[in-house]
Amino acid sequence: MHILLIHQAFAAIDEPGGTRHHELSLYLASRGHRVTIVASPVSYLTGAASAQATILNSAYPQITILRPPVYAALHRSFVHRVINFLSFMVSSFWAGLRVKDVDLVWGTSPPIFQGITAWALALLKRVPFLFEIRDLWPAFAVAVGVLTNPLLIRASEWLERFLYRRADLLMVNSPGFTEHVKARGARRVELIPNGADTRMFHPEDDGQHFRQAHGLEGKFVALYAGAHGLSNDLDVVLEAAAQLRDQPEIAVVLLGDGKEKPRLQALAAAMGLENLHFIASVPKDQMSEALAAADACIAILKPIEMYKTVYPNKVFDYMAAGRPVILAIDGVIREVVESAQGGIVVPPGDAQSLEDAIRLLAADRQKGEILGQNGRRYIETHFDRVVVAAKLNDLMEQLVP
Repeated sequence: MHILLIHQAFAAIDEPGGTRHHELSLYLASRGHRVTIVASPVSYLTGAASAQATILNSAYPQITILRPPVYAALHRSFVHRVINFLSFMVSSFWAGLRVKDVDLVWGTSPPIFQGITAWALALLKRVPFLFEIRDLWPAFAVAVGVLTNPLLIRASEWLERFLYRRADLLMVNSPGFTEHVKARGARRVELIPNGADTRMFHPEDDGQHFRQAHGLEGKFVALYAGAHGLSNDLDVVLEAAAQLRDQPEIAVVLLGDGKEKPRLQALAAAMGLENLHFIASVPKDQMSEALAAADACIAILKPIEMYKTVYPNKVFDYMAAGRPVILAIDGVIREVVESAQGGIVVPPGDAQSLEDAIRLLAADRQKGEILGQNGRRYIETHFDRVVVAAKLNDLMEQLVP
């Protein structure tokens, strides 16, 4: 089977960012399928030119990555971001049109505009259209206040329903999305949840090299790893760090990049937060070492009702690394952490509760180790990437005659 994936924000294992699709593609290649990925040459996380994923291409010749040109000013403003999305919609269509002998087109959202490309290519090539929903767009954009124009909201909601109704299979990565997509016309919905490749992470590692490289020796490290965007509510982490200045042995680390990072760095400097460390994004194949250096890992989103539906990738990586999760997100991901007994849940938007959780784990290292071990076992049983990928493979083989 030859699968064509249209994914603007695709990141390979040798690049920063979420590598769910790289890991799934590796599994599909191991089952004998070909995967052609049309992706942006500009990193969605950093805004810089992406690598060419040489590791992936050389190790798995069944996987081809195409990077057509796009308008590059991704992080300049909302308008520039939309122009970037639209440019990829057009360039990815022409790139995909030249890919021959395709059996299945796999589109993913957000951004939802690339769903138009995937649907059109599937229609022209007369093959099934699999549409994956990773976030509820435009609902999330409206909830955060990024999308406010009533005309644009109505047009986006129309496009959302149009694509849902035309997908031969609609795939969601969180059970919290199922009701939303069914209410908007999805005919067949399947859950392929976020998870983690447990083979990438080694809970027994202590991350000493990473600690030494970033001046964290002898510290209790509370680490946030991921995007620095509007949704991530990292101002709350800065407030918690300010309240932790009386314990200099505690270091709060923000690992990653994003549109909000320069503002957060300026704010941290103005607040005099010497216990707060900013570290640039690292490729996924180096994330194991970064998480090994952590004593606790923070997952946080703004206290918005819509965010109760999400399964953030970082939580599964934290648990796979055997580190206790401090979770400032409510909803379905809370159910995972609580079922696993893999961390401490605090109210979103509450800096005091976040501070208290960090202090608790810093004072009781054994408790953190037990929570981390619980989380690792739970991921191995319920959310290992190999098990998730096997289900995706079965669904695709059912779609293709």
